[in-house]
Amino acid sequence: MSATYPIHHITLSVNDIKANTEWFQNLFGPADIVEREFENFSRTRMTWPALHDLRIAVISHNEADKSSRFSHLQPGLDHLGFECASSAEVGEWAAKLNALGYTHGPIEDVQYAVTVTARTPDGIDIEFFFPK
Repeated sequence: MSATYPIHHITLSVNDIKANTEWFQNLFGPADIVEREFENFSRTRMTWPALHDLRIAVISHNEADKSSRFSHLQPGLDHLGFECASSAEVGEWAAKLNALGYTHGPIEDVQYAVTVTARTPDGIDIEFFFPK
């Protein structure tokens, strides 16, 4: 058995599949899409072959409280972090977020990393991270 495993995919619970699918495709580019409808939920899986087969799915459960938004203050997911090759790349992501009109925090240059963080339409933090 291998000591470590790469993450195959990430599935995020969202209120609006369409808005989140567009948000991620605007950010990472066009994705290969697989949409599925189930009795109790709908899911869209996006795959970016050019980005090492990055796979992000967004799922909306019929019974979910659509008035609530994600909160990193509740147990569960806090944020997703994508590693960058350099601090300059973090700056490039910040510029892309600006060009897309996506709200984001400042570029932070701290002792252990350079980062910039944005939020999806449902408020999930997406961080671009260069470890020092």
